[in-house]
Amino acid sequence: MRKVPLLLLPMLLAGCTVAVEYGDIPHNVLAENPRCNPAQNDSASVGGKDYFIVTSRLPDCRGDTIKLTNHRADRVRFGRFSPPETIKPAKGDKQLVVPLAFQPEDAWWDGLRDAANLRKGRVLLYVHGYRETLQTTARDTVQIGAMSNFDGPIIHYSWPSQGNLLSYAVDETNMYWDERNFRTFLTKLARAEWVKEIVIVSHSLGARLVTPAVEYVDRTSTNADSSNISNIILAAPDVDREDFERDIAEEVLAARRVNNDRRVTVYASLSDRALAVSRAVHGYPRLGSPYCFSPFEAKDLKAKGLPQRCFATKTKYQTEPAKTGFTIIDTTDLSGGGAGHSDYLRSLAVCKDFAAVVNGARTTDDRVATAQAHVFTLRAPVKPTKADIAAVCKRVAD
Repeated sequence: MRKVPLLLLPMLLAGCTVAVEYGDIPHNVLAENPRCNPAQNDSASVGGKDYFIVTSRLPDCRGDTIKLTNHRADRVRFGRFSPPETIKPAKGDKQLVVPLAFQPEDAWWDGLRDAANLRKGRVLLYVHGYRETLQTTARDTVQIGAMSNFDGPIIHYSWPSQGNLLSYAVDETNMYWDERNFRTFLTKLARAEWVKEIVIVSHSLGARLVTPAVEYVDRTSTNADSSNISNIILAAPDVDREDFERDIAEEVLAARRVNNDRRVTVYASLSDRALAVSRAVHGYPRLGSPYCFSPFEAKDLKAKGLPQRCFATKTKYQTEPAKTGFTIIDTTDLSGGGAGHSDYLRSLAVCKDFAAVVNGARTTDDRVATAQAHVFTLRAPVKPTKADIAAVCKRVAD
């Protein structure tokens, strides 16, 4: 009976999506407080908030703390935040809040520039996936920074995911609605002269914002190679695998960009139940799940004594670049829980590899070669304890 909800989920996602309710308060009222639209920078309000945020979510500035709703905003806002805090109100249950303050856009860019200049122009940009809230994504952003010890400013891009299991279709709709906002932001970031290296981390549905935006920047950049977008990490990407192979990889991983240090690392798992559901909904395999769509290919692999796992292929070049631009890490046997969809935050071996990739590593000692030159597995640690995992992954309890 445990499998029944999972078996029903594709039908629920496809036909029983939870509707988005406007609410009892006009949306302009939620955001009319000057704290939502500051005309001047308030140094006191952003003091101690070390993480940068860009969001297309509608804010609610009526209370003592700024909240981000699951609705679309009329414009993109810029701000700073600090790690989530648990508070106990006078009445009611404990709440997880994210200390957040908005800034005028110019002041935000000035602050990012100053922070980047202190760290040789390195910037990390994190884009979340499906079923998320500000609380969960802020937590993950902080974890990524702590786990990798990233030496530079960290930006969290927050789009209006509903944070609801049955709102996949709404999340997908909002993600596509937000494409222009995100690519406009990424274009400005990539064209800033003081940004020397951009590390992009995306999770799940967030990859569908990231990959076309990078492709857009590549096509329109005055810098012919957009070489400062150098390190793209796609964790459990909910992207059509064939679309990635045919269209996206061709532009994003053009030989001249790969030779200028552009690379894409994908973390994929056949144990990822969320992507199995996405495949059932969309009909075709996802980039983050090595499912063999062709039973003949699976049969051939089995006959050769190889795991029945099918991955995205490498881009084909007339002249091979001098460097390796595309790597897949197969985490199938290393699931860290959470439906196998967040191994990069939950599995000790994957966390370790992920942190190294964030910091520029092209390979690690724990990678194990496979029959395909661009695909690797990872050596499993010997029975890691929860304390071992926490020490490496830096994960805060859910």
